[in-house]
Amino acid sequence: MRIIEYNREKAVEYARRWAYGRNPAYYNFNGLGGDCTNFASQCLFAGAGVMNYTPDIGWYYRSANNRAAAWTGVEYFYRFLTGNVVGIGSGQGPVAEETDIKDLEIGDFVQLGRATGDFYHTPVVVGFSGDVPLLAAHSNDTYSRPLTAWRYERLRCLHILYARSF
Repeated sequence: MRIIEYNREKAVEYARRWAYGRNPAYYNFNGLGGDCTNFASQCLFAGAGVMNYTPDIGWYYRSANNRAAAWTGVEYFYRFLTGNVVGIGSGQGPVAEETDIKDLEIGDFVQLGRATGDFYHTPVVVGFSGDVPLLAAHSNDTYSRPLTAWRYERLRCLHILYARSF
């Protein structure tokens, strides 16, 4: 297995290109619970270039009806990325660690949650204004919106380390 450097600029470039539109290669899940993690996964794939096709626990998209739960589900996205550090399934694909907000970089992700502990949104970090992350997201389409403009009760930050491929 080889390590692939995560191309943060490509992830942000993708976010810039598609923040206010939809790439026709991917289904728009706005009517089915939201498109945010689908968009986050697209950005991540643009920067990582490799998916994990392990049935049930991988991270992949072939079509709207043939995709991993981690491609579109907020909690599944988190579990795959942070669990893949120890090799979920084949261990192929991107790897992340939960980090402090001050350690975020462009191309990383934040997840917004409720006080009850459930997380519901996955924007991608596309820049910074001082120490404040600027985010892009789908569902309520936005690009370069400061984290301070979002309403949330809990926050977790995902720093992409690298990707692995065979």
